Amino acid sequence: MGAADDIPRVEVLGPQHDRSGFESGVEPLDRYFQTQAGQDARKKMAALFVLVLQDGSIAGYYTLSSTAVRLPELPAATVRKLPRYPLIPATLLGRLAVDQRYQGRGYGRFLLADALYRAVRSEIASFAVIVDAKDESAKRFYERESFLPFPDQPLKLFRPMTDIVKLFE
Repeated sequence: MGAADDIPRVEVLGPQHDRSGFESGVEPLDRYFQTQAGQDARKKMAALFVLVLQDGSIAGYYTLSSTAVRLPELPAATVRKLPRYPLIPATLLGRLAVDQRYQGRGYGRFLLADALYRAVRSEIASFAVIVDAKDESAKRFYERESFLPFPDQPLKLFRPMTDIVKLFE
């Protein structure tokens, strides 16, 4: 085996992935992944991606889906640059979690980068990637990654797609 075999890989969630032992330490994220994720993927409610390690264990996961944002929810400086549509298309990074056994190794940032890259590559129009941080710690994580808070919803953040595109140029 070469060095490439040691690199974690992100895969679309499938029946071959054992989700039963996943524990991020955030009960709603764990419960969702263990009991609801497969159904959401099959029904096309969310696209689910898992970070698989060399031994086949799942180190983390995230979900992507389409969403829309009401123009008045966004900061005034952002609104000035946008057309006056009532709803602005966006991509929702609905959930992102890393198993406790693998936290502190950069896998959260790895998953976020993969999610942003997939959002940029999508052929579906999207003004931004939106996240709903579960708590202040998650909010700080996203803010360190250049996400901006919604003015009246401090745990809801966004990063404009124009900014994300620059990451991958």
